[in-house]
Amino acid sequence: MKKTILPALALAIAFTFASCNCKKQNCNNQETAAAQATEQTTDTASAGNDAQTAPAEGGQYADFTLPTLDGKQVKLSDVVAKNKITMVDFWASWCGPCRMEMPHVVQAYSKFRGKGLEIVGVSLDEKKEDWENAVKDMGLGWIQASDLKGWECSAARLYQVQGIPACVLINQKGEIVGRDLRGDELLSRLSELLK
Repeated sequence: MKKTILPALALAIAFTFASCNCKKQNCNNQETAAAQATEQTTDTASAGNDAQTAPAEGGQYADFTLPTLDGKQVKLSDVVAKNKITMVDFWASWCGPCRMEMPHVVQAYSKFRGKGLEIVGVSLDEKKEDWENAVKDMGLGWIQASDLKGWECSAARLYQVQGIPACVLINQKGEIVGRDLRGDELLSRLSELLK
């Protein structure tokens, strides 16, 4: 019995801390995703190998504009100007680790929205229907945006996102005050920033 539980627990932990680093067709396969999760915890996709350096923690954020689910345009700088902390959350409907992390993001939004947090979800989906269904299924009540270009998403390339889920925390001054935080680490950092 113990021999069965330990490997399963190790796999679950590895999967929890893993990032999705595969294209949609491969990531839906749980065995493939689990095997990749045990091999690595960061993405190696070629999403952001531009010569430009990604905005880093302590530096200034980079602005972008993307279409939302309802067809309007959202400009990150408009959101940053109106909120104490803006979280840019990179995810996709087909990403298992993203779906596993989303309850923490929902909890963070519920807990800190009234204290000045806003989230801009940036989906790396390629099909609007998949993206829209995931937003509805998971109850994501914050701003959702995507250019539906998958790993070629302009915002993901700008921030050189190479694994999802990924997030960037930006204060109202435009400074990056956190990056790639998950679970309790995310909640703890938001507690510090939104006292």
